Amino acid sequence: MLDIVDEHDRVIGRAPRAEAYARGLRHRCVFVLARDAEDRVFVHRRTPGKLVFPSLYDMFVGGVVGSGESYDDAALREAEEELGVSGLPAPTPLFGFLYEGGGDPARSWWSRVYEVRCTLPVRPQPEEVAWHSFLDEAELAARLGTWEFVPDGAEAYRRLLAHRTR
Repeated sequence: MLDIVDEHDRVIGRAPRAEAYARGLRHRCVFVLARDAEDRVFVHRRTPGKLVFPSLYDMFVGGVVGSGESYDDAALREAEEELGVSGLPAPTPLFGFLYEGGGDPARSWWSRVYEVRCTLPVRPQPEEVAWHSFLDEAELAARLGTWEFVPDGAEAYRRLLAHRTR
């Protein structure tokens, strides 16, 4: 179950995940930028079976926030699940924003962006992650122009870069 939220991130209802996606109901998501000990960013390609943005690349791990779950709890849960690790430190919250899917009202969710250091060996879930690697910032920047990234992750990353320059 997901909390359905309004344009101010206030809960206005609940719905099963599949219904929220099918009806384009606004919900909550977390984006966690995972860095290794060398400060490289975990980048992966989503599996073809993913419900949203199948087979696209992403520089974040994360996902939807469950009904009644806090953003912070969801960030840690999603990071550990997608990286295939346990015992991560709590991800550091950076900022939030309303993703509006390029004007598509069916692609709108409240998003919180986090960062976490992962020094553990990763074992990503094969049903979630088709390929992965840790890339330094220059490699990631080069890939942004050549690989197809998930649009919400690309938006979150663009905002993260702007957030860092403040």
